[in-house]
Amino acid sequence: MLHLLNRSPRSTATYQDLSEAFGSDDHLLLIEDACYAAQPSAGAALEPFGGRVSVLQEDLVARGLADRVDPSVEVVDMNGFLALTETHERCVSWF
Repeated sequence: MLHLLNRSPRSTATYQDLSEAFGSDDHLLLIEDACYAAQPSAGAALEPFGGRVSVLQEDLVARGLADRVDPSVEVVDMNGFLALTETHERCVSWF
């Protein structure tokens, strides 16, 4: 399953709920304000997802974060977003 998350890491309840629903074959894509969680200083927010995390490049650029991404988080563009949706049978949004 592909999980789309748009909440900032300050939304700790959302991250907790997502971590409880996250399966062994799942992948997390950070979009909109969730890309703040891709910064090295916010790494603890992503620990439960075991390195299966990507962030949308366009949202990083829009927030001035393009050069501040944790190396464990893969940066994907819109084509990468599309590829993730094709790779995963289901998609759920966390808003």
